[in-house]
Amino acid sequence: MAAGSGEAAERPYELVVFGASGFTGQFVVEEVARTASGGELRGPLRWAVAGRSRNKLQEVLERAAERLGKTALGPEVGVLLCDVGDPASLAAMAKQTRVVLNCVGPYRFFGEPVVKACVENGASCIDISGEPQFLEGMYLKYNEKAAEKKVYVIGSCGFDSIPADMGVLYTRDKLKVGRASTLTAVESFLTVKTGPEGSCIHDGTWKSAVYGLADQDNLKALRKKIGYSPVPVVGAKLKRRGLVFYSQEFKQYSIPFMGSDVSVVKRSQRYLHSQLQETPVQYGAYVTVGGLGSVMKLMFAGILFLLLVKFSFGRKLLTKYPEFFSAGRFTKKGPTQKQMDGTSFTMTFFGEGYSEGQDPQSGKPNVKICTQVKGPEPGYVATPIAMVQAAVALLEDSAHLPKEGGVYSPGAAFSKTKLIDRLSKRGVEFSVISQPEV
Repeated sequence: MAAGSGEAAERPYELVVFGASGFTGQFVVEEVARTASGGELRGPLRWAVAGRSRNKLQEVLERAAERLGKTALGPEVGVLLCDVGDPASLAAMAKQTRVVLNCVGPYRFFGEPVVKACVENGASCIDISGEPQFLEGMYLKYNEKAAEKKVYVIGSCGFDSIPADMGVLYTRDKLKVGRASTLTAVESFLTVKTGPEGSCIHDGTWKSAVYGLADQDNLKALRKKIGYSPVPVVGAKLKRRGLVFYSQEFKQYSIPFMGSDVSVVKRSQRYLHSQLQETPVQYGAYVTVGGLGSVMKLMFAGILFLLLVKFSFGRKLLTKYPEFFSAGRFTKKGPTQKQMDGTSFTMTFFGEGYSEGQDPQSGKPNVKICTQVKGPEPGYVATPIAMVQAAVALLEDSAHLPKEGGVYSPGAAFSKTKLIDRLSKRGVEFSVISQPEV
């Protein structure tokens, strides 16, 4: 691995997984172990796991070794004890590494102490939050400090929102190369396929959604405080679709995607426009839900959710009985290995833009392109791959990161790195479905 500045070069570890024995953390550990032994890196990876219980951390390392078909992971893998409620332990962890992979959520409750410790102690930090309020709150509080310390805080590096954010950039680049054309708008459609065992999501994600939706008003206030510059609309204005609509391309009903993708892509586009003078791309995100029956079920669950989430007793009910209120989609146990093996996702991007010599400010878009990001089960297979490859890009492509440290979205941080190639090698594959056509 390339050494950074003198101070960073002397740190015992390049990477520490914090929250390694949590539900998602265990899969991240496995992915780091796989990457460390895969021979793709420039040199041996010095890494460690961190959390509250030495026994649990040892168990996670044993499980990862077993999954990789090894007797044990080498003694070079460190074990650090620290607790999110103990700032001194977080500072000690941050001092020992170049980057922390933070797997302790919901981030709105537990995220900030880790960001603070990393920034103050000169470590970069990557998380897999899908909570816009946390992501943008960290930008407001730590962007300048991170720049001073020359470290990178990069949120939403899981399934939320690397496929969407990097997918938009990939679509833009393919249109540029193919036709010297400028991408001005993209819509993405997410389809999740499940096997006979079905699939479910661990209730940690459910909790984040419950508290996130309860807090929409504060997000508005936060954005006002940040005082974002407006992102100009270039080209024909992208129309927002309804709450439910029939998608001809997929022959099924679709709804707007409720995750952080739209807000993350917007932050990346704002950065690329204001800092690098690139043409901003408008973006809409949708998810296919199937036939009319599925739509009715979803609408019923959605209305119930929105009614309950506004009251504290409602939130208690929602978080106590995730399985009931999500019609089995979220469980306290999380998915089985069989369920994960049978699940995959496809995100399809429909882009439009203007060919060279066409003025985007007048007239209709005259070029189209369709691209795709495909990958394994989103929550616990694709997310660790995205998170770990983001860390590898941070460590190995450091010459191509933004010149200044700061709090970044993935697209802003990684637009010039080899992240997309790295992801494709690990099974989160980016491809062009239909070439740019005028």
